[in-house]
Amino acid sequence: MPSFVIQEKCDGCKGGEKTACMYICPNDLMVLDPNAMKAYNQEPDQCWECFSCVKICPTQAIEVRGYADFVPLGSSIMPMMGTEDVMWTCKFRNGLVKRFKFPIRTTPEGAANAYADLKGQDLASGLLSTQEADGFALPVPTELA
Repeated sequence: MPSFVIQEKCDGCKGGEKTACMYICPNDLMVLDPNAMKAYNQEPDQCWECFSCVKICPTQAIEVRGYADFVPLGSSIMPMMGTEDVMWTCKFRNGLVKRFKFPIRTTPEGAANAYADLKGQDLASGLLSTQEADGFALPVPTELA
């Protein structure tokens, strides 16, 4: 289910031009209502449910209703972002609460490995991109030869 903003909790990231959820949304769905100074999802049908906005929201004002197959009715799932990890809290229908902790990406923005050593590889060689030419090669399909 798409993300939605709990208006009572949203503070519009304290009146800045761009909220945290606007910054992080990979589909540019989150916008700021200039009158209410609250964020909202402008096109819920296009939401990927990636939880990026939920994790980054400083006031925990954004939620995603989980699908019934992994979050049955009466259950909830909520990520809370820390400085080094994301704590996922899963509440089940029977009241059981479980928490899972996963590390946060530590690679600075724009510094991800771009596989620079693979640039210029011969795509028609029949070798895998990381495979050395050591006498063994897979047959090259005739349409690539």
